[in-house]
Amino acid sequence: MQSSAKEGQSRLIGLVMTLFFAFGFCTVLVDSIIPKLKATFALSYAEVMLTQFCFFGAYFLVSIPAAWLHKRIGYLRGVAAGLVLMAFGCLLFTPAANAGVYPGFLLALFILASGVTIVQVAANPLATGAGAPERAPSRLTLAQAFNSLATTVGPIFGATFFLANGLAVPDASTLSAEALAAERQQQAHVFQLPFLFIALALIALAIVCWSVRHWVKTAAPSAVSNGQATLLTNRRLMFGAVSIFLYVGAEVSIGSSMANYLMLDRTLAAPAQMAGTLVSVYWGLAMTGRFIGAGVMRKTNPAVVLLLCACGAFAMATTSSLSEGTVAAVTILSVGLFNSIMFPTIFALAVEGMGERTAQASGIICLAIVGGAIVPLITGVVADHAGLHLALLVPAVCYIWIGFYGLHAARNKHPHAVELSQAPVLPT
Repeated sequence: MQSSAKEGQSRLIGLVMTLFFAFGFCTVLVDSIIPKLKATFALSYAEVMLTQFCFFGAYFLVSIPAAWLHKRIGYLRGVAAGLVLMAFGCLLFTPAANAGVYPGFLLALFILASGVTIVQVAANPLATGAGAPERAPSRLTLAQAFNSLATTVGPIFGATFFLANGLAVPDASTLSAEALAAERQQQAHVFQLPFLFIALALIALAIVCWSVRHWVKTAAPSAVSNGQATLLTNRRLMFGAVSIFLYVGAEVSIGSSMANYLMLDRTLAAPAQMAGTLVSVYWGLAMTGRFIGAGVMRKTNPAVVLLLCACGAFAMATTSSLSEGTVAAVTILSVGLFNSIMFPTIFALAVEGMGERTAQASGIICLAIVGGAIVPLITGVVADHAGLHLALLVPAVCYIWIGFYGLHAARNKHPHAVELSQAPVLPT
C-alpha cells in the first residue's frame, strides 16, 4: 500500500512540475510579443504595456472565481478546464493576426491569462499536498525551479519565432488604409503557427489531467470566508501584499521593456532577435539566484536576504538607467539575480504565523499580483514622456518599498506556524 501511495505521489509531482513549466512558459512569452506588437502597430510604450495590463489584470478578476471553480469540481478537473482556456487563448492569435487589429491580441492575451490563473491557483496546493508535509517546501522550490526553467527558455523560443525577421514599422503616412492593414496582417502572421503548437500541447496536457483526475480526491478549500476581512487589519500581511504588488510590477516592467531597451542605440543597439534572446539571461539569472538563495536562507534570516536583494536590485536598475552601453545592459540584466528570491520570500514572510488562516491570507496576496498590470503601464507612460532609460526608475522605486518591508520583517519576527490540513488527499 505504501509503495502504491508513493508511486501515486511521484506521478502527481511530475504532473505538477509540468504545469509550472507550462504556465511559466506562456507567461514569459509576453515579453517577446511586446517588441513585435509595438513595431507592427506603431504603438507607444504606454499602449504596448496594455498587453501586461490585460494579462495580469486577469489575476485580479479571475483568482476568486478560479478558487470557486476548484472547490466546485476539484483540482485536476479545474486544471484541465484552465488548460483548455489557455489553449483557446492561444488559438485566438490566429483570428487576431488575420484581422490585423491590436485589440484582438489583447483579448487573446486576457483569455490566455485567465486560463493561466485557473491553473496557477491550483498548482501551489497540489505541490504542497503531493507527499509528506515536512517536505512541502522542497517540493515548492522544485516546482518554482521548473517555472524558472520555462521563463529562461521561453524568451529564446519567442525571439526565434517572433523576432527573427527583425522589426519593421509600417509607415502610415505613405500607405493607404488597405495597404497598411495588409502590412500589419502580414507581420502579425508570425504569431499563428507557434501559438497553434502551444495550443495543441496544452490540449494534450488537459487530456492528461482529466484522465488522472482521480489522483486527488478532495476539493479545494473555500477562497472566501467571513473572517477574511479581519486580515486586512494585519499590518505585516498588508505590507507584504503591497510588496508583492510592487515586486511583480517591477519584475514585469523590466522584463517587458528589456528587448526594446537593449535595442536602443544608447544601450547595445542589438538586433531584435539578439535582444529578445538576451531576455533569457534576465530570467536565467533569476533561476540561478533561486537555487543560491534557497541555500543561503537556511543559515540567514530571510528578511535580511530580502533587504539585501532589494538594495541590489535598486542599485542595478538605477545604475542602468543612468548609464550607457555595456554597463547599462549588464546591470539591467543582473536585476534578475536579485529578483530571484523576492516573490517566495515576501509571500512566506507575509503569511508567517497565520496558522489556519494561511489560505485566506494567500488569497489576498494573490490578488496583489495585479501589480503586474498597473506598474508596467505607469512605466510605459514615463517612457513615452522621459525615455525608456529613465522609465527604469519606476521599478527602482518599487524596490525601495520592498527593502523597507525586509527591514520591517527583520525587526518584527512572528512565530512560525504551518497549516497543512487543507492539502489535497492522495490515494493510499
